[in-house]
Amino acid sequence: MPELIVPAGLVCGIDEAGRGPLAGAVVAAAVILDPLRPIPGLNDSKKLSEKKRDALAVLIRERAVAWAVASASVEEIDRLNILHATMLAMQRAVAALSVRPTGAMVDGNRCPKLDIPCEAVVKGDGKIASIAAASILAKTVRDADMLALHAQYPMYGFDRHMGYPTAAHFQALEEHGASPVHRRSFGPVAKQLSLL
Repeated sequence: MPELIVPAGLVCGIDEAGRGPLAGAVVAAAVILDPLRPIPGLNDSKKLSEKKRDALAVLIRERAVAWAVASASVEEIDRLNILHATMLAMQRAVAALSVRPTGAMVDGNRCPKLDIPCEAVVKGDGKIASIAAASILAKTVRDADMLALHAQYPMYGFDRHMGYPTAAHFQALEEHGASPVHRRSFGPVAKQLSLL
């Protein structure tokens, strides 16, 4: 497992979950880690098992200097587009931190507009510990949200694919049409709506 860098000072790591799915909100997290309370095993959430992510999410909440999770709704995604909605969710996560960060490092190649210095780090969730922590919180919260939506709309199988565009999801869309939690601005959903 790679040795991830813990940024010095009150620098928050930011990451998101849920840019690609056809349904549900996009979720972002911001985390300021405490170098004196290390969390072994942090990594890009996509490289961890669900069990490991869930266990790490508990440790992150316990040991981080500050953490926050925020989202942008399906309506906001459709109105703004997914990129701008993702940036909005990131801004909300940083604003919700209980400790004001002095800087931010964000996974990817774009920074949200913040009133603190921000650095974009490509594949940052595999390099920077606080970004990895943010990726874990964003992913676990979004998965829990999708399980709640599955209880409301069981016919789509959100508990299995979390809203991502899988063959089973396309089939469910074809059979049942789009639900209120589907992103109407996304091609496959728009296509389905045009067929109705």
